[in-house]
Amino acid sequence: MKITAVYPGTFDPITNGHVDIVQRAARLFDRVLLAVSSGGNKQPVFSLDERLALARAALVDYPDIEVIGFEMLVVEMARQQGATVLIRGLRAVSDFDYEFQMAGMNRKLYSEVETVFLTPAEQYNCISSSLVREIVRLGGDASEFVHPTVKQALVERIEVVPSQTKS
Repeated sequence: MKITAVYPGTFDPITNGHVDIVQRAARLFDRVLLAVSSGGNKQPVFSLDERLALARAALVDYPDIEVIGFEMLVVEMARQQGATVLIRGLRAVSDFDYEFQMAGMNRKLYSEVETVFLTPAEQYNCISSSLVREIVRLGGDASEFVHPTVKQALVERIEVVPSQTKS
């Protein structure tokens, strides 16, 4: 039996932590999709098409991982893709409460789906898309946290706040 797993998220933008999680998933499952959400009630910095392009660029060395976009409930997209596993990354205990609730709700809506939690490598524990955006906004270097194509897109998109030091 071939198992399809979906790693859903907004990926605004995709980080090295996301890449690490989806790589780990690809070692465990027969077919893995990184599914980029339209954003729902979030206001992403990048459009869905831009986030898809950035994800494909970040995953260019992993042709076995498919990148798709979606604008529906995660479980409906998973059902359409024939997926029975949802991948979720956990960086810290603080992520667990929300992810546990989502896993339960997703199972209620699609009883055949299981949620598998993966933790990133230690060097990626602190990375989140919002923190990477903030680093760039404040003029910091995000090279360590994102693919070079993603870094360039961030630098071009996000207005850097001029530093203000008080004497």
